[in-house]
Amino acid sequence: MARQVLSRALVTASWLAEAVRAGRVGAGLRVLDASWYPPKERNARQEFKERHIPGASFFDIEECRDKSSPYDFMLPSESQFADYVGGLGVSNDTHVVVYDGDEVGTFYAPRAWWMFRAFGHKEVSVLNGGFKNWVKEGHPVTAEVTQPTPAVFKARLNRALVKTFDEMVQNVSSLKFQVVDSRPEGRFRGTELDQGNGGLESGHIPGAVNIPFHSFLSETGHEKSIEEIQEIFREKKVDLSKPLTATCRKGVTACQIALAAFLCGKRDVAVYDGSWSEWFHRAPPHYKVSEVKRSKA
Repeated sequence: MARQVLSRALVTASWLAEAVRAGRVGAGLRVLDASWYPPKERNARQEFKERHIPGASFFDIEECRDKSSPYDFMLPSESQFADYVGGLGVSNDTHVVVYDGDEVGTFYAPRAWWMFRAFGHKEVSVLNGGFKNWVKEGHPVTAEVTQPTPAVFKARLNRALVKTFDEMVQNVSSLKFQVVDSRPEGRFRGTELDQGNGGLESGHIPGAVNIPFHSFLSETGHEKSIEEIQEIFREKKVDLSKPLTATCRKGVTACQIALAAFLCGKRDVAVYDGSWSEWFHRAPPHYKVSEVKRSKA
């Protein structure tokens, strides 16, 4: 059998299933469904109500964010995050396991994992393979909604794990840290239209390296081995011994880069929270690299 806990960042379905069977889900172990889908495609909250891992609560990324920002999923304040996760029964002593129901295996769960880490919580893991493989392996699901006892969570933002627009602009010339973009190659190069809203054209930040987040997932939707992940970084000439920041479209799949690097022992990858959504709207034209001529400045 595979190692039950691959690292603090990943747990297997068999490990979590045993914890559920043993009744360990509670104040010391909270399971959170962090699914999110485009509204016209799937309804994450409704799907959670219909079936989820027993004892799990729904982590609503639409609620746990900075609602005053023009960008989709920017981090909330320390107090907002603390109040939100405290309401889900998470304290500073709780081991949190996050998952999502995306067909690729894992999509939004690493964002929740990174959010907890950004606010100082180290005991947080992603369910390797996600809900898709949990179901495929025959583990239990339920429609019963658990009401966790509220807990006190104290959040302290680790600013080293978050990059701002100004820091990213400065880095274009200073090159103090490497930048890896997790979007599909066409979006990165500027040859593929961005299907989302917000009037985004595609392209990338000068100096960024492209590693689509799917690269780190196996065909089954599990994380690839540490050796395979290390080779992916090596092939792209990304040096895990040096500072690294991840970016994407809106700060979600960038967290897959942070997770992959974490599994290789690099625990200080920062995420550019605004990512391309912010960069496209705020950066000067010559700081937006594309193989396609832009229709506007």
